[in-house]
Amino acid sequence: MIEYVVQQVVNALAAGSLYALMAVGLAMVFGILRLINFAHGDLMMIAAYVAAFGLGAGLALELTIPLMVGGTVLVGLLMERVAYRPIRGAPDVATLLSSFAVGQILQNGTLLTTRLAGQPTLIAFPAPAGLGGVAAVGPITVPLVNIVSFVAGIVLLGMLTVFVTRTNLGLSMRAAAEDLSAAQLMGIKVNRVVATAFAIGSALAATAGLLFAVQAGQINPYIGFTPVLKAFIAAVIGGFGSIAGAVLGGYILGALEVFVTAVAGIGDILPPGSVSPEVRAFLQQWLPSALASYRDAIVFLFLILVLLVRPQGILGQRDRGDSL
Repeated sequence: MIEYVVQQVVNALAAGSLYALMAVGLAMVFGILRLINFAHGDLMMIAAYVAAFGLGAGLALELTIPLMVGGTVLVGLLMERVAYRPIRGAPDVATLLSSFAVGQILQNGTLLTTRLAGQPTLIAFPAPAGLGGVAAVGPITVPLVNIVSFVAGIVLLGMLTVFVTRTNLGLSMRAAAEDLSAAQLMGIKVNRVVATAFAIGSALAATAGLLFAVQAGQINPYIGFTPVLKAFIAAVIGGFGSIAGAVLGGYILGALEVFVTAVAGIGDILPPGSVSPEVRAFLQQWLPSALASYRDAIVFLFLILVLLVRPQGILGQRDRGDSL
């Protein structure tokens, strides 16, 4: 039973790290531009495809990762320059619809490219040797990709924290998040700040895309929708526009999903004699294995409860000062 609990904790930390990486990218862009970039998940999809083709071509993981990150950052910068910069300052509905349009373009462009290359819509992801397999610590076995996800999340989010608090460009991003117009009047190069936010968010999405693809084992042009939806939920729970809130929301969401999955059917997996028959019957009745299929509904219920208590999110603020 202890081994089962430890494994679920590791799973929760791994899932939370992926959601945090995605949510931070959303929060950074929203904090500066007040733009909910739903095309952010498609950057993760682009990264997964670049990694798949790189690994499939025989490139080592050490060469594939820079290629993947660089390609995804380039797409993110083009997205900002072509689709978002011309409508900066437009009504929120215009920017929101633009993000959906960009996402559709990326999805259909990837679909067309794969078909022209003679590839099926759903392709198997070639898991690299460094991320496959399991790590065994005594009786506990944990997928290696889960451990890498947690470590990568902690390292990258720590580096981002240092960047936004210790560098001039990072401080400029925080100033722009407070008031974009005022920051521009103070001489801050807003275009560079916004491009930096998109570049960092794209790099984080690329990392999450690789790790997600390894866990899923297969990819298609539409895999970015569910992760970006979960990242959006995480950012809302933590407080949209706040990096710390996005990180907190990501780990809360990961823990909640794993908890629901872990307790579903717990009455069936408890060792014989560990609990009384009455307790086992109670658990089987109120925590059946079918509960896992309602995981997303429970997540959305939790989101509603959070918003009822704190509409601005756990770490969010009510006014426009919900900055980086």
